[in-house]
Amino acid sequence: MANTENGRRPVDTRSIRTISSSQIDDESSLGSDSEINGFTTDKQADKYGFIGGAQQYTEASAQDVPTAVLRQREVKWLDMLNHWDKWMIKRFNKVRLRCQKGIPPSLRGRAWLYLSGGKGKKEQNQGKFQELDSQPGDPKWSDVIEKDLHRQFPFHEMFVSRGGHGQKDLFRVLKAYTLYRPDEGYCQAQAPIAAVLLMHMPAEDAFWGLVQICEKYLPGYYSPGLEAIQLDGEILFALLRRVCPLAFRHLEKHKIDPILYMTEWFMCAFSRTLPWASVLRVWDMFLCDGVKIIFRVGLVLLKCMLGSREKLKACQGQYETMELLRAVEPRYMQEGFLVREILEVPITARDVEREHHTQLKRWRKNRGELNFKSPPRMHGARLIMLADPPRHQDLQQLPTILLEEAEFGPLLRKDKEQKSKKKTLKKSQLPEEIQNPYPLPNATPPPPSYPPAPPPVLSKASEAVLQTQTDPLRQDRVPPAELPPAKETPLQRSTHSLSSTDQDTYL
Repeated sequence: MANTENGRRPVDTRSIRTISSSQIDDESSLGSDSEINGFTTDKQADKYGFIGGAQQYTEASAQDVPTAVLRQREVKWLDMLNHWDKWMIKRFNKVRLRCQKGIPPSLRGRAWLYLSGGKGKKEQNQGKFQELDSQPGDPKWSDVIEKDLHRQFPFHEMFVSRGGHGQKDLFRVLKAYTLYRPDEGYCQAQAPIAAVLLMHMPAEDAFWGLVQICEKYLPGYYSPGLEAIQLDGEILFALLRRVCPLAFRHLEKHKIDPILYMTEWFMCAFSRTLPWASVLRVWDMFLCDGVKIIFRVGLVLLKCMLGSREKLKACQGQYETMELLRAVEPRYMQEGFLVREILEVPITARDVEREHHTQLKRWRKNRGELNFKSPPRMHGARLIMLADPPRHQDLQQLPTILLEEAEFGPLLRKDKEQKSKKKTLKKSQLPEEIQNPYPLPNATPPPPSYPPAPPPVLSKASEAVLQTQTDPLRQDRVPPAELPPAKETPLQRSTHSLSSTDQDTYL
């Protein structure tokens, strides 16, 4: 039996090209045109699915969580997902705190879909992805997508094989988006975003997650001209002046435009820059709090690499500075360190939005109006949900295990028959005897009988006595002379039944 590691089977190397270990270039995991798609048989996938490359798991780059803590977090997240709308509206700060601690790996895909609003979007557009998937697509975009498939995480077991299920699903998702937004088409930076989503969820869910990221979190990033990413580069540069003036002055002195170093960071949401453990933690916070997390990560990296005079001595020119930013030191990208630094950066969504308006005015003054007007950016999961609130049933989880009704049909029918018999027995029981609420005066109550005895026959005189006793307001209406003595009334002991409707009773 083949050995397993972290619950995964070894990669089948017969379907991929094998090379010697001396030919492996760790940096090629950042996406290159190389035909290298496999490793020798001694390579095993890590717990994230990587079989090599710079993003493979190492103890130095990741921060392992004890199993008992993970189980506790899973229980808490299951409760949140089952009552998502209430948690987002009433206890969003708690949701944010749990995202900062890290979403449990077993629930990360479902949580990302809920945070991005993809769950509600999917339920409101039932059958839309299947409709887009069945269409052939624009050949112009399909050819470009086909050429980019092997560049996306070539060292991950899901995408390592040409023509494998990972690359096929990636093509389906990207092609469906070009049909869903033909005005935008396809951008190469969308491929790693879709690939990260596919590592955690099915193709349909990944498609709606990609739609939400492109429309709500990063609108305009993947449109023709890339004006939105250039505008955010200016925003990042302006925020750097506040966070790290030393790095700001250095970049300004050497006239290093932000678009030269931050394009891949922002457009790929750091999915091709950081170690994979750090990528997942950044995405947990990014999908919860919005683009301000991406700005904070960029500011942390710039501050760490260019924030001291000793480091600036090693990069006296533009070329040396760019080389330094392309090879960020691993210690600054380590999961624990990076998350702590991100949370300490004093940049809020309001700061980003205020700077956005400032840079937009400057853009219009120097370059004119934007050619592509993107929808407004939503800063975080809560604003996305409030802008388009989903129905409660859209957030419910469909059962993943369906039981055949034939197995339990006889038992259910038997239970129903027993319940119906009990109901019929209760209905067939005779009612209990009810005492006369208007007893005659000086009359001894008759012995109980079953069935109960019929009511006594009353004459008009006795009827008048009853009415006088029960209705004091009518005493003046009956003349006292007409009332017979109570001792001489034989009807007090009568048990005859009434056989006509001539006489009234008070029973």
